[in-house]
Amino acid sequence: MRTDESMYGHFARTARRHPEALALEVGGAAYRYAELEELSGRLAGILVAASGGAPPRRVGLLASRTVTAYAGYLAVQRLGATVVPLNPAFPTARNADIAERAGLDLVLAEDDGSGAGLPVPVVPVDAGGPDPQLARATAPPVRPVPRDALCYVLFTSGSTGTPKGVPVRHRNVAAYLEHVIPRYGLGVGSRLSQTFDLTFDLSVFDLFGAWASGGTVVVPGPHDLLAPARFVARERITHWFSVPSVVSLAGRLRGLTPGSMPDLRWSLFCGEPLTHRQAAAWRAAAPASVLENLYGPTELTLSCTQYRLPADGAGPAADPGETVPIGTPYPGLEHLVVDEAGRPAAEGELCVRGVQRFPGYLDPDDNRERFVEFADGAATVVREAAEPGEHLWYRTGDRVRTADGQLRHVGRLDQQVKVRGFRVELGEIEAELRRGPGVRDAVVVVTTGPGGDAALQAACTGDDVDTDRLLAALRERLPAYMVPEAVTCLNAFPLNANGKTDRKDLQRTLTPSADETRAGAAQRGRTS
Repeated sequence: MRTDESMYGHFARTARRHPEALALEVGGAAYRYAELEELSGRLAGILVAASGGAPPRRVGLLASRTVTAYAGYLAVQRLGATVVPLNPAFPTARNADIAERAGLDLVLAEDDGSGAGLPVPVVPVDAGGPDPQLARATAPPVRPVPRDALCYVLFTSGSTGTPKGVPVRHRNVAAYLEHVIPRYGLGVGSRLSQTFDLTFDLSVFDLFGAWASGGTVVVPGPHDLLAPARFVARERITHWFSVPSVVSLAGRLRGLTPGSMPDLRWSLFCGEPLTHRQAAAWRAAAPASVLENLYGPTELTLSCTQYRLPADGAGPAADPGETVPIGTPYPGLEHLVVDEAGRPAAEGELCVRGVQRFPGYLDPDDNRERFVEFADGAATVVREAAEPGEHLWYRTGDRVRTADGQLRHVGRLDQQVKVRGFRVELGEIEAELRRGPGVRDAVVVVTTGPGGDAALQAACTGDDVDTDRLLAALRERLPAYMVPEAVTCLNAFPLNANGKTDRKDLQRTLTPSADETRAGAAQRGRTS
């Protein structure tokens, strides 16, 4: 293969062409491409020495938002090894479990003791300080890798309660970069926000979208995401990328004043449904920015569909609480929308195959029933797929609707629940809640009701929300079995490590006590 098709190859090519361009700004320090290349080479030398003189096969990276994290990522890629990001904020037991499941040879960790308790050798390094290891280390040669080799493995939450390893190949990332770099005009002078933890696959856009084109990765400080407009203006960001929750949080803190980001060129959102209300608030703050809503599971390499909002709010009017379409698939990808019988339909499960599809889970058992084959006009679930061939379609688990040539995300299949025997899509109730006066965002979860039956509880964020009025409006628009038992108004939703709404935390918060459950049952008995 050509070296520049690998992740490190993209970076190395840019370092040769633009050695004096800024590659990274983090923690008050700036690194030019030549400097970051030298630093990552020395780190690679340390890894080779720690593994007995031969390049390691699979390396954990336990660092976050420091130069060690970013140079370490490049160091692993330089060796042709597979990087497995670990989150220092995760419990040690979870990182240890991932280390074992990933089959790590060693872990490159920040020199702060965070690697204690892991079941594999840990190499502590402070790449931002006077670490004597770095002074002694020499850079090994860049190791070419086959295009089908794995570049990273990310672990996502599994339905069984154990993490699932998602391996991604160099050629998957190469196809992704080939599309996004020209689409978003990335190059020398581009300044990209880095809002995602390295355990979140969307971070690859920030890093390698920049490093493959000559742009600069700009890492926000601990509190910058609370005031994104201030960060964008101060750091002259040209390309913003985050989950939509950041918009809601900034709006609640009154940090998105109109015109506060006049020089921002591109605004990209992914990872959660983006509402028209969120899009309008961001657009008002960044009036010159092109805004796109993206969608994609980790298994399809970051994002795989795109929808560009019409300029100046042109286009058909939309309810502020409705979600923005996820658009159309990237080049090189094919999609199917199939109903429960596997037949093509206007609404159903989204299945995708093509150049960005991953090669199957790290544990082949996790591939069971995650792929379909399509023949004779119908999709058939593949029960066993130890090595899923490229002709198979990945089942995203997302329910979409096709309208006006665009895909619209209408909920997760695993958000389809049964209440009193009726099938209920939680996303449908959430969309109705968002239409309520003053409501910014809404989440519905399932809790245990009287007699152990499933019950619906809702939470919303907003200003001066009248929850009784909100419930009354729902009763006018939805069947009784779809109306939540209660709506709780919160200042903000809890977020998980990736910045997404933590539904499990909300579920614990909204689960009523035994006394509340009995009182609710009595009230329903009097009013039924």
